[in-house]
Amino acid sequence: MGICRDMCMQPRMQRRLGGKRAALFVYAMEGLENMAFVANAVSLITYFLGDMNFSLTKSATTLTNFMGTAFLLPLVGGLICDTYLSRFKTCVLFACMELLGYGILTVQARFQQLRPIPCKDIAPIHMSQCKPAAGSQAAILYTGLYLVALGTSGIKAALPALGADQFDDKDPKEASQLSSFFNWFLFSLTTGAIVGVTVIVWISTNQGWSWSFTVCTIAVLFSILSICMGKSLYRNNTPKGSPLIRIIQVFVAAFKNRKLQIPENEDEMHEIHEKERGENYELLKRTDQFRFLDRAAIGQNSTGSWNLCTLTQVEETKILVRMLPIILSTIFMNTCLAQLQTFSIQQSTTMNTNILGFKMPGPSLPIIPLLFMFVLIPLYDRFFVPFIRRFTGIPTGIRHLQRIGIGLVLSAVSMLIAGFIETRRKSVAIEHNMVDSNEPLPMTVFWLGFQYAIFGAADMFTLIGLLEFFYAESSAGMKSLSTAISWCSVAFGYFTSTVVVEVVNKVSGGWLESNNLNRDKLNYFYWLLSVISVVNFGFYLFCASWYRYKTVEDKQGDSKDEADIVKV
Repeated sequence: MGICRDMCMQPRMQRRLGGKRAALFVYAMEGLENMAFVANAVSLITYFLGDMNFSLTKSATTLTNFMGTAFLLPLVGGLICDTYLSRFKTCVLFACMELLGYGILTVQARFQQLRPIPCKDIAPIHMSQCKPAAGSQAAILYTGLYLVALGTSGIKAALPALGADQFDDKDPKEASQLSSFFNWFLFSLTTGAIVGVTVIVWISTNQGWSWSFTVCTIAVLFSILSICMGKSLYRNNTPKGSPLIRIIQVFVAAFKNRKLQIPENEDEMHEIHEKERGENYELLKRTDQFRFLDRAAIGQNSTGSWNLCTLTQVEETKILVRMLPIILSTIFMNTCLAQLQTFSIQQSTTMNTNILGFKMPGPSLPIIPLLFMFVLIPLYDRFFVPFIRRFTGIPTGIRHLQRIGIGLVLSAVSMLIAGFIETRRKSVAIEHNMVDSNEPLPMTVFWLGFQYAIFGAADMFTLIGLLEFFYAESSAGMKSLSTAISWCSVAFGYFTSTVVVEVVNKVSGGWLESNNLNRDKLNYFYWLLSVISVVNFGFYLFCASWYRYKTVEDKQGDSKDEADIVKV
């Protein structure tokens, strides 16, 4: 009787793990961590200018490098997570690195001897002492900055996957909750960002950077405590070895077996027998794309993982190869996002920023799309998805690739409207003879809210669509790495932005070369981005129509097809 009772209680205890309760701690960590990261992303340039005495060019480059690194390094965090550590341990480890980074920045901002002599209001006789941070001062700054970048990158790779692990996509009820998780994950990210661009930016502007970094340090500390509080509730993944090594093995084995004939019957190809599979082993069904890779799973006399791979390992590699065109087709949207974070901020400096007697700081301008997303996400999750689900029968309402496509369309619309708003702003400057004036135009900054709001909706569809798509489609052994790849779209978007601006300037004869926006042709630039976005969407449609969703077989040999060919 005692044995029977223990056996009955074990599945019941297992069912208590995961679910919405466990996800709450994931939401808390994401909100707190992103509150600190976004606040610095929008305002660090003023710290570099005012406290580090960097030039405007060096300040902008330092910030761009920091942001690009923060969105590229998730690849490292994803590899570590899938290969060595559980997602929970990865989150805690990298959050501690971020905490140390903010601690270093706090100490440097607190003590003047760790920073260069400020140039502001310095007497002309002492101007020779006004030098930018160098040597040990620069070393402290870059150490703190890139510890923050490394820390946040590991969290970006592991945290979404940790939260998604709490829901079983094979259970119909939990499958719908999984889709809802990604929406509320974005909601927590947005909520943290709203607090960051308002409260923390206000603290840095009015109370000083030492207080701002202190608040960021405390926020990350509480994010670590929050994720640790839910430890007993998590369904934890077991690392399955390096997915990168497994992928390389497939290409090497396929090359070695390139002269062998590919069998039509997949039973003749190498696979792990059922009795050898682990409890969570995921068996992938063979697809007809990239057939040259199938040679990695054939060879009767071959031994060793570099000569013979399983069919599931081959299909795991095919999934990643199929995903690459999807991520490439979303990079340009993030290039457009970079323009809103640079040129639109410059537009705001020429406009009336007074709101009910309060002057809104330039770095707080992203509050407009954030507030729009804050309202839109619950409406999407609670009304749109359940309504569409009645017709499609899909737990997510619409397929992941359809959601990404909607975001890309809205991105093009946002750039189109941005061009019209800029045309309107320039006409106001001409009407009031203020083309060369430094005074704010008699035009409220809320006009920029139209382009920001639409792009906020685009971000809601595309960002979470990508995260959900990469998590759902990747194999069990590379979910963190795949989640990390989705963030790379943002990184390459930032890096591509600079190239796009320089190329347009050279080809157009200087649309954006003047320091006076009233004389530049920024509206033409926005319309060009809109046209390119439409072309990019056409490329995306081709990639999405070509994509094949993965097919998983259960232990009885039945196949579970996620979808055949997506139709966007």
